[in-house]
Amino acid sequence: MRINADFSQRAAVHYRDSDWVASPSAGVERRMLDRIGDEVARATTIVRFAPGSSFAEHTHDGGEEFVVLEGTFQDQYGDFPKGTYVRNPPTTSHAPAAADGATILVKLHQFDADDRHQMAVEMGGVAPRPGADGVQVAPLYSDAREDVRLEHWDPGAQITLDLPGGIEIFVLDGGFAEGGARFERWDWLRLPPGAVLQARAGADGARLWVKAGHLSGPQGGPL
Repeated sequence: MRINADFSQRAAVHYRDSDWVASPSAGVERRMLDRIGDEVARATTIVRFAPGSSFAEHTHDGGEEFVVLEGTFQDQYGDFPKGTYVRNPPTTSHAPAAADGATILVKLHQFDADDRHQMAVEMGGVAPRPGADGVQVAPLYSDAREDVRLEHWDPGAQITLDLPGGIEIFVLDGGFAEGGARFERWDWLRLPPGAVLQARAGADGARLWVKAGHLSGPQGGPL
């Protein structure tokens, strides 16, 4: 399966225009944003767990990171409520579940093979700092390969950003305009290395999960 698999091109998925697709686990559905592979895949996905649903325990050969969008996600490491950002690097394993239901944004098989940094952070507890004009940045994770952050854009803020390593932007709240399109809650935008982001925040501003720099290398699926 290949969805938005050309990483040299702009890609966008609007939540309101996409559909839920059943997974192999009962009560777990997905909206696929990008994907290379079938059930074992390099993938970016919105995943919805019905109350009481779960996945069997599995190992993350290529790593996993996720943001809890609604509800509480659970595994043997603890309970992760809405607003939590989690990184489970290669070689880690878990048995995910959601007793009361949950929705997450998850990225699979996109870690450096040698990354062993496991972490969980409540994004709302990270103090933001000034970025570009009209932007506040709360850093979540950074290394030589990638930069992950929460950004707050003021209402009407004009954003221009060079992207030598590309960028992914997922709207948590509010919205922005880019490329003649409007991005609102749970919409996703990916721009390739060398692109320039030119965007304008909406009247209510925008709260965004942002990942940058990680698209400059090969983006193939798992072997």
